[in-house]
Amino acid sequence: ADVRLERRFVPQSCPRAVRPGDFVRYHYLGSFPDGTRFDSSYDRGSTFNVFVGKGQLIAGMDKALVGMCVNERRFVKIPPKLAYGSEGVAGVIPPNAVLHFDVLLIDLWNLEDEVQVQTYFKPEKCPRTVQVSDFVRYHYNGTFLDGTLFDSSHNRMRTYDTYVGIGWLIPGMDQGLLGMCVGEKRIITIPPFLAYGEGGDGKDIPGQASLVFDVVLLDLHNPKDGIAIENQHVPESCERRSQTGDFLRYHYNGTLLDGTLFDSSYSRNHTYDTYVGKGYVIAGMDEGLLGVCTGEKRRIIIPPHLGYGEEGRGKIPGSAVLVFDIHVVDFHNPSDSVGITVNYKPSNCTVLSKKGDYLKYHYNASLQDGTVLDSTHSLGKTYNIVLGSGQVVVGMDVGLQDMCVGERRTVVIPPHLGYGEDGVEGEVPGSAVLVFDIELLELVSGLPEGYMFVWNGEVSPNLFEEIDQNHDGEVLLEEFSEYIQAQVDSGKGKLAPGFDFEKIVKNMFTNQDRDGNGKVTAEEFKLKDQEAKEEHDEL
Repeated sequence: ADVRLERRFVPQSCPRAVRPGDFVRYHYLGSFPDGTRFDSSYDRGSTFNVFVGKGQLIAGMDKALVGMCVNERRFVKIPPKLAYGSEGVAGVIPPNAVLHFDVLLIDLWNLEDEVQVQTYFKPEKCPRTVQVSDFVRYHYNGTFLDGTLFDSSHNRMRTYDTYVGIGWLIPGMDQGLLGMCVGEKRIITIPPFLAYGEGGDGKDIPGQASLVFDVVLLDLHNPKDGIAIENQHVPESCERRSQTGDFLRYHYNGTLLDGTLFDSSYSRNHTYDTYVGKGYVIAGMDEGLLGVCTGEKRRIIIPPHLGYGEEGRGKIPGSAVLVFDIHVVDFHNPSDSVGITVNYKPSNCTVLSKKGDYLKYHYNASLQDGTVLDSTHSLGKTYNIVLGSGQVVVGMDVGLQDMCVGERRTVVIPPHLGYGEDGVEGEVPGSAVLVFDIELLELVSGLPEGYMFVWNGEVSPNLFEEIDQNHDGEVLLEEFSEYIQAQVDSGKGKLAPGFDFEKIVKNMFTNQDRDGNGKVTAEEFKLKDQEAKEEHDEL
């Protein structure tokens, strides 16, 4: 008689079946034909582990295991001549006993096996694959060959982070991760002699167990990596590139290598503003923001040692590679002055604007990225100022100097000569560079510095008497005002342009009213030139 087999359960997929020379791990129940049990691996709490076809088993079992799949269950009847024969086993198996075994195959491997890798998902783009000495972050499920889960990084909610190929991992994993792309998913099957061997890991992994890891690679870098820059858009005209010490305003999206977004300036609706090359940002960003143009878009890939290191920060895990997609809005240097470009100059350009002149001009104001701030054209009237009197930002006072009527200029004003770090709520962002396109339409020459009123001709020697119309020896503001108005109307005198008449007159009157009693006497009355420039009447 021979061994009789009954295949009680056969799994749907059977990638490999037992052959002589293979090593197997299986569970079994041993009983006699009458149902009496004589042995069970389940009672011992561990599988029976053995080579097949090498005479380590009774002959019938060596035969019965051949062709079995992992997770297959067989019911086996073995005649005595292929079992313990006429001898039996003292106290356990009587002579000439037929033996019944209920066998479940758990694991199967061969000393010739190697690590098996099966990739079941590969991303379209794979700029780089895992090499020896790279550092990786991956998620995995670890199972035995029969599908039992023994470990999972997903359950711990954190990746497994390690160097590859330098002995930090079991040899089969060191090998199985090589050549992987970020985003790739593969199943790595490892025989025990490339895993935890005969002893297991002392915890969840028994001796001689094959291991199956379902791995997804999330991150990959090498300690020797610098930053990587991918230029996505560089404006055609780029007159200036950022340097160490410049102050940049930029937008960014920050993602991990697997595409997970961890931060975005767009979501805050506010640029990120910082000095570059000065250590105010992570080292990789300090380097990646150098050499950019206004309006440039680039991708900066930063390894963790130039990012947030092994600790990570906030939503950024430890040892993570960072990907920043940035858009440079503007930049300047604290040492910048006002930039003036003359776009058109009339042929007759002799009268140039100077401090104190009254100017009427049109302008379009924008940010460096082209965002329009406002325009006098849309208001339908000019903007009118007295030059150098602090009625506009400092940079504008500079930009309007030495201009003639009809001239057109572009004036670029850095924030320290514009609206500073605070900007203008709801209109001009903080630390923004301003661009003004200006056309000067009218210029009324101002008076010499310090003067609010000058005579066009000779001054009357009896000035006080002329002003003091009721001849009471005192001049009141009303009398003074009427007199000045008459001089201006008749063309004998001229007031500083661009200021309020009453304001100027009151200022002149107050200057003469030495004792501040609201009246000017002949004694108090003095002409400007007589004071030898003792004081200034600037408003």
